[in-house]
Amino acid sequence: LLAFSLPPPLSLRGRPPPPSAVYRSLTVGVSPGEHAEIMEEVARVAEPMGLEIDLIEFSDYVVPNQALADGDIHANSFQHVPYLEQQMKDRGFALSTVGTTITTPMGVYSEKVEALADLEAGATFGIPNDPTNGGRALLVLQELGLIELDEAAGLTPTVLDITANPKDLSFQELDAAQLPRSLADLDAALINTNYALEAGLNPTEDALVIEGAESPYVNILVVHEDNRDNEALQKLAEALTSEDVRQFIKTEYEGAVVPVF
Repeated sequence: LLAFSLPPPLSLRGRPPPPSAVYRSLTVGVSPGEHAEIMEEVARVAEPMGLEIDLIEFSDYVVPNQALADGDIHANSFQHVPYLEQQMKDRGFALSTVGTTITTPMGVYSEKVEALADLEAGATFGIPNDPTNGGRALLVLQELGLIELDEAAGLTPTVLDITANPKDLSFQELDAAQLPRSLADLDAALINTNYALEAGLNPTEDALVIEGAESPYVNILVVHEDNRDNEALQKLAEALTSEDVRQFIKTEYEGAVVPVF
């Protein structure tokens, strides 16, 4: 078996790593759904490389980056570029991207209507309550012509940046994971693919509208910046971007999740 050395967890900062600190396994944080399923396939591909991958699933979008910054995990795979950038800005995390993974188009879902045209004036939309995914949802609605946003807000607009709302839509901001379970109480919701799949929704079949392929929200494999050149993590990135994993994604998700490597 190959063996790769990693620095000690950041919780041990100020203490030198033991000379024999050699790791044959990596702990990777993922969100439930396609990120976890894809990383399970990555683990299969990585095993012949002498690299064991252990997964930890996180049910929200905040903890995985904190765990990575704290040294509790070696890498995470759950987020897109704008979210990581916002997290590093807001929380001061020293994290780094070592590879791109997939795009997971956000979709509009409803249990009340079968088409966007059927939405009545004053309809309530559920959107994620974190800044980047909430902003992403609003940008999708702008692309659909339902609202207009202040251009100065960039990729992270809020409901306060809505400059035109001809159908007088109202917005309920909820934790992204709660949106599928809240559909009965909403007229429609913008839901991230991972949570849609986890709830048994198929984006290509159940979404009223799905986000376009030109979305800037590419998902990424992230490590602590001190570990960016670590051999074990480079092997992880190599396994993730292998042809076997690419074919797994294409076959398993039939276009609902798109590899970008």
